[in-house]
Amino acid sequence: MTLPRRVQIVEVGPRDGLQNEAGLITAADKIALVEALANAGLTRIESGSFVSPRWVPQMADSEAVFAGIARRDGIFYSALVPNLQGLERAREAGVRDIAVFGAASETFSKRNINCTIAESLDRFRPVVHAATSAGLRVRGYVSCALGCPYEGAVAPQAVVDMSRAMADMGCSEIAVSDTIGVGTPLQAQSVTAQVADAVGLDRVAIHFHDTYGQALANILACLEIGVSIVDSAVAGLGCCPYAKGATGNVASEDVVYMLHGMGVETGVDLGKLRQAGALISAALKRPTASRVARALT
Repeated sequence: MTLPRRVQIVEVGPRDGLQNEAGLITAADKIALVEALANAGLTRIESGSFVSPRWVPQMADSEAVFAGIARRDGIFYSALVPNLQGLERAREAGVRDIAVFGAASETFSKRNINCTIAESLDRFRPVVHAATSAGLRVRGYVSCALGCPYEGAVAPQAVVDMSRAMADMGCSEIAVSDTIGVGTPLQAQSVTAQVADAVGLDRVAIHFHDTYGQALANILACLEIGVSIVDSAVAGLGCCPYAKGATGNVASEDVVYMLHGMGVETGVDLGKLRQAGALISAALKRPTASRVARALT
């Protein structure tokens, strides 16, 4: 088996992991989490979202979070933006890395962002153009890449088409996203390989939720074809409110443990990562969802 020598972990807990939490999490707790993750050696941390507070109230304090982070050289603190207004807010907050989000499923797109796939791409183009013109790096999320809560199976070609459209408009990275965690290894590998053929392997990241317990296996299957950018969330934070039963992202602790056990470098200190997970789990008043963190406690 040939695996990448090094994998870059993109920590999405502070944004994707926390955005759908019912109980309000303070800006201080979010800042503490981001700082703990940076201290653990993570160099890419999705730290907030500049969407309407009406739709995602948990992210309403993203300006305060970015203002409170003691930013370190070599660490990229990114944010999700849905439109030009969100981009402007992000720029004013000093964000240099942004992400836009679309779906490979028409029904999910309509339910999640209230527009068709074609309409979503029309929305993204001016955002991506403005961001890249200002020197910002842009990531594109392709949701429902391995299945949709409304349509069921999603055609791989739909994932490829969405990925290619995002890459063509200027997204430097495409995150193949199993939003509801239904994918299995050979499927994940096949779809991701097709996206890599379309946009280039070096531009492909994977973002897998763990609803059916398949995320680590899916990640390994994609590592085997050369993928080296993996999203995860400390303590297994996150869910999808539009997908019944969908659980959190794959836990960062579990991903790092697996990678280190296979001799793959990450630059992440697992002990300090566990501390970050314990910190946010205490703030949420619930146990961590990371099996590794539980086993090592």
